[in-house]
Amino acid sequence: MTYWTAALLGLALATSPAAARTTTPVPVEGQTPQQPVAPGNYPYQLFIPKGYLTDTAKQYPLLIFLHGSGERGDDITKVKVHGPPKIADRDPDFPFLTVSPLLGSDQDWDIDKLDALVDRIAKTYRVDAARIYLTGLSRGGHASWRWAIAEPKRFAAVAAVAGRGNPGEACRLMDLPVWAFHGDRDDVVVPEGSFAMARAIRACGGRKVRLTIYPDLGHNAWDPAYDDSALYAWLLEQKLPSPTDGDKDKK
Repeated sequence: MTYWTAALLGLALATSPAAARTTTPVPVEGQTPQQPVAPGNYPYQLFIPKGYLTDTAKQYPLLIFLHGSGERGDDITKVKVHGPPKIADRDPDFPFLTVSPLLGSDQDWDIDKLDALVDRIAKTYRVDAARIYLTGLSRGGHASWRWAIAEPKRFAAVAAVAGRGNPGEACRLMDLPVWAFHGDRDDVVVPEGSFAMARAIRACGGRKVRLTIYPDLGHNAWDPAYDDSALYAWLLEQKLPSPTDGDKDKK
């Protein structure tokens, strides 16, 4: 094989679809739109905090944000209208690696797709596996409850805003730090959606659930919830126990 033949073969392999799938993306600090991690998955906004490229030894907490019905469609910029991606867009020091997927028109959140997205992010970026957090509003709040119930040990904490869950399965969340937010005049998702989950978790013996009800407020509980720095401080306080923590408790 001649030099040029080998070179052309190498170029062809490097630009083949298989090679493209295995190429690790170059991190870019700030918030950027991203293509789906696999066919049929969600496009998403990815925020990488300032300093990620220079402090290469640091692992970062990962925050997953699920938007509501109003942002569904094919416009990835709409993901940044509310919540953590909105905050991250104006604050380069926002301390979380933040993943904000976009749900297609007339779709609902698919946990299998979300799992695949988070798995890829965790393998690709310097994610602290003990500090993966989930939050969502309205339809995304429903999905946050649903995903947490399905995989309660995946997340270090969950913040559900203007959402509702299944109280019959709430005992699965008794050991998970949860903070629910709701407006007391919400006539889209009635506040009982959050009350019922908090009551059910506490009835199971759960002591890590918090509930904030905003007086004289309708469905939009997300503006006060996500604009409050106390939420992010609380998230950062939560961490999954290490495998050795259980051994210490037995002594």
